[in-house]
Amino acid sequence: MRTFFPVFVAALSTIAAPAANGASPSPTQLRRGEALLKRDCGACHAIGRTGASPVKDAPAFRTLGQRYPIESLEEALAEGFMSGHPDMPEFSFDAHDVGAIIAYLKSIQQR
Repeated sequence: MRTFFPVFVAALSTIAAPAANGASPSPTQLRRGEALLKRDCGACHAIGRTGASPVKDAPAFRTLGQRYPIESLEEALAEGFMSGHPDMPEFSFDAHDVGAIIAYLKSIQQR
């Protein structure tokens, strides 16, 4: 697994690069990221620019940038995102999906 990790990180960087280097992500990429978050996270978290989270204590994704650099979530999303919260399931996404999720999250962050 260790030998795979540098290759994976390089591939992930390439996929997430358009959003990271200032290029605008494609509308398709943004829709993909939104759809993935809606499917896997929307039952608990607010995933859009507005609205409350369905679960009171679940943070709205548009505020994540106030706590973390959004790019710092790439590795967790790819390797398996685990929370200390017992009700939150573990999620992991492939590199293409991680790039779409990061692009979408960056697009909705509150300043």
